[in-house]
Amino acid sequence: MGTAERRGASGVGGAQLTGHRDPGATDGGHPGGAAEPLGREWVVPAHEAGRGAREHHYRPLWVEEPARRRRMPDPVRTAAVRAVLLIAVTLIQAMVAFLCTMAGSWLAFPMVISSVVSTIAATWGALDVWVTRQVWNQRNGVVSVPSSTARALRRERRRTRRQERVAERAQERIRRRGGAGQLSHS
Repeated sequence: MGTAERRGASGVGGAQLTGHRDPGATDGGHPGGAAEPLGREWVVPAHEAGRGAREHHYRPLWVEEPARRRRMPDPVRTAAVRAVLLIAVTLIQAMVAFLCTMAGSWLAFPMVISSVVSTIAATWGALDVWVTRQVWNQRNGVVSVPSSTARALRRERRRTRRQERVAERAQERIRRRGGAGQLSHS
């Protein structure tokens, strides 16, 4: 295949067909089986296309799917990453401690002690994720529980913003009137 075909010049027989990928095709290739990948397209040889020209089928590299769940809030995600790292280090330490014990190495005792400490830290990390998530939901989440503080905080913020807007409008009105309505000009 030459560069001219990639740029969109005419193929064999003076015509070049472009179309969408067959919905019945599998991810493994084109239904005909002898297709060649060309960037994000499939080029089907002329004898399979049946039209005397090479046929291009559009095949996306990936298919956008809507997210099943919303993204975690930043503090919760940070705590989750921290917990995963702590758990990974703990598992590695436990494995090294086991192997050192089997080998009869002097490093076995310090590794067992550090594994115990690491297990406590990993447990704390997992609990931290849960607590951070609960705190975030209580402060910012839409929790349909009567005792939720999130609703009261939002109501208070709305009230404050409304009062600020009223005060700004009053000041703007006074400025537009050219100072009329002020008691003194000192």
